[in-house]
Amino acid sequence: MKISEEKLREFSRPYYADKDIMHNMWHIDLVRRWVDKLIADYGYDVDYNALLPALYFHGFIYSDQKIIEKWLAENGLNDLEIQKIVKIAWESQRPEIPETLEGKLLHDAHVLEGGKAYTVVKTLITGSVRGQTLEQTLDFMKNNVIDKNKCYLPETIKLCYEMNDYTDKFYDELIKGIL
Repeated sequence: MKISEEKLREFSRPYYADKDIMHNMWHIDLVRRWVDKLIADYGYDVDYNALLPALYFHGFIYSDQKIIEKWLAENGLNDLEIQKIVKIAWESQRPEIPETLEGKLLHDAHVLEGGKAYTVVKTLITGSVRGQTLEQTLDFMKNNVIDKNKCYLPETIKLCYEMNDYTDKFYDELIKGIL
């Protein structure tokens, strides 16, 4: 069964309302563009009726899974459909290799959102809005971002490598300039 995107946005919007500018509904739209781009560019045949809700829920599945499941049931989905959506949403969050194609697509689109320079921008902005000093944010980048992102689809592995390489070079150049 399909849930309209309008309903998905309406249900999800409050869960993203208080998130920072790199994790709000704009983030959902950006990841969505990457999901759609990967599907179009590489011809993946996916269960979009499960993938789209998982995209919307990936930012709060870890805190509100039971509420999501209840809402999906109230909107006519059966247990199998609900569990597939939940699995895909979780797969986008996990460091383990996603099992489903939809999970890999959502995971990789989430990693690649915005292209290779975006990881730097996202890290710097997120650190700032969380009240970190530049030194704290750069320490976070060094320990948690550089070479930590992985993609799992054959076509996205190279893109991820380029993104990680760009982030590493940016970090090195910035450190040289401020130390």
